[in-house]
Amino acid sequence: MTETVDVVLIGGGIMSATLGTLLNELQPDWKIVVFERLSDVAQESSNAWNNAGTGHAALCELNYMPAGEDGTVDPAKAIAINEQFQQSRQLWASLVERGVLDAPSTFINATPHMTFVRGEKDVAYLKKRYETLKDQPLFAGIEYSEDSRVINRWTPLLMTKRRAGEPFAATRVPAGTDVDFGALTRQLFAHLQAEGAQVRTNTEVRKLKKQSDGSWLVKYRHMLGRTPGQLKARFVFVGAGGWALKLLQRSGIPEISGYGVFPIGGQFLKTSDPAIVAQHKAKVYSQASVGAPPMSVPHLDTRVVDGEASLLFGPFATFSPKFLKNGSMFDIVSQVRPGNLWPMLKVAIDNPSLITYLVGELLKSHRDKVDSLRVFMPSARDEDWELINAGQRAQVMKKDKDKGGVLQFGTEVVAAADGSIAGLLGASPGASTAASIMLGLLQRCFPEQYPAWEPQLKALIPSYGETLNTDAEGARASMAHTADALQISA
Repeated sequence: MTETVDVVLIGGGIMSATLGTLLNELQPDWKIVVFERLSDVAQESSNAWNNAGTGHAALCELNYMPAGEDGTVDPAKAIAINEQFQQSRQLWASLVERGVLDAPSTFINATPHMTFVRGEKDVAYLKKRYETLKDQPLFAGIEYSEDSRVINRWTPLLMTKRRAGEPFAATRVPAGTDVDFGALTRQLFAHLQAEGAQVRTNTEVRKLKKQSDGSWLVKYRHMLGRTPGQLKARFVFVGAGGWALKLLQRSGIPEISGYGVFPIGGQFLKTSDPAIVAQHKAKVYSQASVGAPPMSVPHLDTRVVDGEASLLFGPFATFSPKFLKNGSMFDIVSQVRPGNLWPMLKVAIDNPSLITYLVGELLKSHRDKVDSLRVFMPSARDEDWELINAGQRAQVMKKDKDKGGVLQFGTEVVAAADGSIAGLLGASPGASTAASIMLGLLQRCFPEQYPAWEPQLKALIPSYGETLNTDAEGARASMAHTADALQISA
């Protein structure tokens, strides 16, 4: 007889870990099984070296607040993303206080978030952005300067050997963070296992089939020995990065029709030279190149992984037809269906600058990449930096009734009408906003249980159901509490 469980989570990343943790808190009697293709969890996008570890709160990322055609800047999206990140912080703080997570320094560290721009046009824009944000409660403490002496105090690497007379400006928020999502994910799964959940690594889900009783038959294969197996699940979440599209297509749910993904890989320049690392404690973002996707905004970042500090600069785009670093060379073609062929072709037709950008990135030599770094850090030397491969990102392409097809940045939950299966497509700022994304998924997929869960969710995430940015005192108190609990006071 086929085993039946309550929840199957496909993919061992931060999304599955967050959803599993919430469900375990809400329904500790539910049986949860996690499937991961690789030998351990957190080996794809959640791995610390496959992302920049920025706790995305829109403190420094300009693409969340672009200038309009009339030059105005709208803070709505930046505020919304910050609100979502605060929910993640609150969840992590609650889990630290409950002993679910280890010492905060094992996965999160205070790291100021900065923006640095050059040229009169971008300086004027950054100043307008600062003026718009400085009175928003969630952006309290943001600083602005065009003074080289001030910016040099913030982070000397930006100013050393910089040419005189060049217009530049920077903003700084001391309360930013660096997050090791790999460590966070592993700790969450370790707790789930201690609570009775099964985490089955080296196991690949091959097929999902809806049953007459509303459950899902999950067919899988052990990667070692190729032995097959199956079980039934009342609810399935597909948090498998780029492979989520493939599995949702195999499930046959009509809601996935019209979706496709475009894989973009990344590389970073890295240095662990203590003399260089000591001069830069910040995550510094700038403007994206013309034609570059928002996920390719250049940034020079402090990273703390396994207690060791280093600096990363990038990302530099690469191309692979795989949807995951450990995916298949046939991924990009095997996704094609009658329902998504035209939307994907339309995206290609409408975004020639993206193709030009990718080709340009692929042609860059090591010296060319360090030249890009020298825009941030004029004193950079080629020999001090090594190139490392980051994760694969699968940018969402979807059907659009007006344009035929659009390239969508960010993340999107795709769920069956009955809520029995859901998956997550897309990339940044996903990991940082995992708590908010999973709250939305719970409400959508468990409408009957959700009202009874709300008191517990409120205990885990105190700002649940509220808007912090409309309450200056509440925002200040909330951020102070999580900063103390996570030991990240700037």
